[in-house]
This record gives sequence, C-alpha cells and structure tokens, in this order.
Amino acid sequence: MESVNVCGRDRDPILSQNRVVGRLLLCVMVLGLGVTIGQGQWLEITVSLPDSSGPCALSYNSQDNKVYSANQYSNTVAVIDGATNLVVATVPVDYHPKALCYNSLNNKVYCANDGDTYATVTVIDGATDSVIATVTGGERPYALCYNSLNNKVYCARADWDHDRVDVIDGATDSLIAVITPEDGVWALCYNPSNNKIYSSNDGMNTVTVIDGATNQVLARVPAGFYPYAFCYNSQNNKVYSAGHEGDSVTVIGGSTNSVLAMVPAGSGPYALCYNPTNNKVYCANDGSGDVTVIDGAMNSVLAAVAVGDRPRALCYNPQDNRVYCANRNSDNVTVIDGATNGVVTTVAVGVWPCAFACNPVQNRVYVANYYGSTISVLRDTTVGMEETRHVVARIPGSAMVGRGVLMIGDRGQEIADRAELLDISGCKVLDLRPGPNDVRSLAPGVYFVRERLAVGGERNAVHKVVIAR
Repeated sequence: MESVNVCGRDRDPILSQNRVVGRLLLCVMVLGLGVTIGQGQWLEITVSLPDSSGPCALSYNSQDNKVYSANQYSNTVAVIDGATNLVVATVPVDYHPKALCYNSLNNKVYCANDGDTYATVTVIDGATDSVIATVTGGERPYALCYNSLNNKVYCARADWDHDRVDVIDGATDSLIAVITPEDGVWALCYNPSNNKIYSSNDGMNTVTVIDGATNQVLARVPAGFYPYAFCYNSQNNKVYSAGHEGDSVTVIGGSTNSVLAMVPAGSGPYALCYNPTNNKVYCANDGSGDVTVIDGAMNSVLAAVAVGDRPRALCYNPQDNRVYCANRNSDNVTVIDGATNGVVTTVAVGVWPCAFACNPVQNRVYVANYYGSTISVLRDTTVGMEETRHVVARIPGSAMVGRGVLMIGDRGQEIADRAELLDISGCKVLDLRPGPNDVRSLAPGVYFVRERLAVGGERNAVHKVVIAR
C-alpha cells in the first residue's frame, strides 16, 4: 500500500484509521505484550580486546567520557568511548599494568605497571590519550589513589621488604615524597573530609593513616587479619577496611583514627563499596559467595545477599541506586537493589570478571573480564529514581524502551535498518536501528515500532510501545 505525506512526514494510511488502530492494539494484547515497570539491567555490548590482553583494572574519565582498561598481558591501556563503546585508542605502557586512577584536575590517567624491571607509573593525557610522563620509584606498584585537595597521586608499592607509598605531584608528574608504612601495602583509600590517605598493611594487620598535606604518618590503626580493601563513608566520615583472613570489616573514625567497630562479614572479605543514597557499605566475601550489607550509621549487619561463586569486585551506580558484584568463577554480575538489598538480576558476562567502572552519562557499568579479554557493557533500562521512573514496554523479540532509550533487538539481517517509530496517528517520527535509540525528545504517549523485511521492503510486524515520564 502506498504511503502519503502528511505534516511533512511519512504517514501510513492504515494506521490513520481508528478502526485499524483498535484492531492493532487488540492483536498486540493477544500476542502477550505487557506494559510493566522495568527495573532490570541488560548486557548492551561486549567490547573485544586483543587475545590474551588480560584486562584487570578500569577507570572512568569524567571530563571526556572515556573508560580506560589496563591490560596486564598486552602491556597496554585500551581507551573506550563512553558514548559509542568503541575502542578509540590503545596506549602502550610498561610491563604488567595493574591499577588505574584518574586525576580530575589535570585530566590525566595514571597506570601502575607491576614489572620486575620496569616498575613504573605511566601518565596518560586524558584529552589526547598519549603518554606524557613515566614515573619511576620502588618495585611492585599495586594500587593508586588520588588526593583532589592537594592534587597528588599515591602509589602503593608492595615490595616485600621495602614496602612504600610513593607520592606523585599531579601537576608536574614528579615523585615528591616516599612514605614508609608497614609490611604488605596492597590497597589505598582517600578521606576528603580530613585530607587523609589510608594504606593497608596486611603483613602487620594494621592500617597506616597519612596526612594528605604533609605526607607524614599520623597513626597506625589495628585492623582485622590481612586488611585487603577499603571504602570511605562520606556521610559519617568513616573508613572501612576488609580483613581478608579475619572475616570482618574494621570501621575507623575519620577524625579520630580509632577503631569504632569490628563488623562480622562472610568468609574471605575481598572488596568494599559505599552507597551514599542509603548510607550502606557492601562487602563481597570471596569464600562464602555472598555480600554483607552494613548500616553506615549503626555499624550493624543489615543483610547477607547470596551472589555467585568467588565475588571479587563491587561497584555502586548512583543513577539507579544499584550495587554490582562481579562473581569471578560464575562469569556473571549480580545486581543488588540499594534500597531493598534484594537481587534485581544476574547478568552473564565474560570469563573471570574482576573490575568495574561506572559511566553516569550513559548510565553504563563496564566489567573487565580478565581471561575473556573483553569488556562487558551493562546498561540500565530504567531511571532507577522513584520520582522519575519510566514505564517500560517489552516487545516480544524486538524492542524495549526505558530511560529515554528504545532498544531494538538485533535479528541479524532481518530488520537491518528498516525499522521505524510511528506516532498514534501513523506519522513516522524516527528511523530506528538495531541497538539503542535515543527517544528522550519525544512526548510521552503510545507509539508503534514497524519492522520491515530487508528484502522487498514489505511490512513485517508492528508493535506497540509506551513512553512515559
């Protein structure tokens, strides 16, 4: 049937007749199209890296909307565009890159390289993705953190008998101080309220507290057995340290440098993260396969959430108030609701997920898959904030709309680029393509996705979607 031009857009005369629209709606209902409140996450795309790259750390550049992946076995840092998910650069670094951090003031990315001969920190320009400096120091750089108040970068070097924390000037990228904590420097954390840096000492079961302005050691605080990970509670000014062998989390007062509580966790606490919306701390327990949820005000356990096998990394997404847990041996990610502590969904990813980065602009969470040499990109289908939640319409085998994005399922070459979005009057408002389509400019209401066959151009199917604010 021919189309006629109405209001400057293509219009299907069939859909312009209320009688046929009514029949179409009935057909859609018979097909089982349900309109529900969607709260799930989905795997948007998998970014492939060269074989045996071994991505082991991720960092987000908020100024240029890029994600950086430290690839341990290819000795490179891959740069992923946050908007397109394309690898836009591959930066050569020194041997065995292991950790990343971002300097927001100077728009630089720092990469710690754990090489026997070339134990360095590579400095990458965030705008050009080129190497602008290489900082040498002690051996075995293992962790990095950034002091935004004094524009310093700290590098923990677990050099067995010569453990140290190197202090790098963020403006000049020069080594300005060397701090000697105690044995086993594996993790770092920054407290912006008191301008302090915390260093784990798993050989001595302590945490070293460093003054961010003077680089002096302020205190050594007893912690659980083998402190291995940190996170900071900005609401109550507390620092949490996971004792990997002690099955507990030590709570340290940010002002007092004293132990406030020892909170029991599961077996083998391995990673921590903080939820500022609900003031909760999450501890991934590598041995027991669960996540302990801790009340940030009361230092008490709220829940133990069962996840997958060997959970080893956590990430908080402020856009949807969800916590993401990477389960190494299960090759999946468990998504936990920040308000209810319930499991929202479990998403299959690549082999050995081990690190996260969050892109708040596109509401994407990136997962580094160590043995799979891939980056899984997870996308949220809803806004997650109760006051602005979107309605999601699920279309069998075809499309899903939510959070201003209409997702068209890829059926290979069947629909190709021959899908279009029609309004209730039958006017075409948007050409659609497989993957995400931005529909934020459209008014709330009922729309129809019309698919066309790749050959011949005949109509294949029409489905209803609902866009709501």
